[in-house]
Amino acid sequence: MKIMIYFQGCTARDKLKNISRNTQMILDIAGVDYKILQEENCCGSILLRTGFQEDAHELMINTLKKLKGEKIVVSCAGCYRTLKKDYSEVFGEELDVIHISQLLEELIIEGKIRTKKESLKVTYHDPCHLGRHCGEYEAPRHVIGEKAELVEMDKTGEHASCCGAGGGVKSAYPELSSEISNKRIDEALKTGADVMVTCCPFCVLNLESDEIKVMDLTEFMLLGDGLFSEEKGTLETKEEGTLNSKEKGTLNSKENCTLESGTPVSEEKFVSDKHQGVSNE
Repeated sequence: MKIMIYFQGCTARDKLKNISRNTQMILDIAGVDYKILQEENCCGSILLRTGFQEDAHELMINTLKKLKGEKIVVSCAGCYRTLKKDYSEVFGEELDVIHISQLLEELIIEGKIRTKKESLKVTYHDPCHLGRHCGEYEAPRHVIGEKAELVEMDKTGEHASCCGAGGGVKSAYPELSSEISNKRIDEALKTGADVMVTCCPFCVLNLESDEIKVMDLTEFMLLGDGLFSEEKGTLETKEEGTLNSKEKGTLNSKENCTLESGTPVSEEKFVSDKHQGVSNE
């Protein structure tokens, strides 16, 4: 497989850093050869969605210079939609980009990673940018189904409710954003799920709740017995395969991660020297 650029995206890079760490851990387990840009620019999604077209295009030109001709994997649904569709529409450039949920599905099908079933019920929230905008509904569900029982909300797929954070709504209309988020949480609770999983950092942030654990797909995949690789053995992230009420409020991948030897994974281990600070310029 061609060396990939892992494009972290602003939110995973600066706010929800566990998503970036989890993604890198999974790529390492699967033996994916990847690099991270030393100076990663924003993809331009937020500026585009909030009407700052000129500023967005200027930013996108600089990002395009670093990504053109590369194979790219992203954590963020917004980054995926922007790099896959907007760069083509604005600049006529077809970027070779894949969302982490799609890559996970490929790695599972190819047998490069395996996981064990957990005794959990999981519901999935479709991010607008990944689902309605780009038509990807099945890959995340396939991945979740490999690890847990998937229970669907009433509104799914192209009919799924928004988390309430997109299009600048969370910044401009925070009360409306919270109201929309609370309605989605209610829908999730009706399924009886232990966890709600999504594939977008913005959704993770806006759907955060005391009533149900909300996780990014990469964090979810490292729960319990974690992931297996034929060549690299096992990575475990929790000693037990269950999620109790106390853990629902405290669990995060960084605190619970251990190597196969049982040694806690420090922050330095999450971002290996061979990948950090690599630029394609």
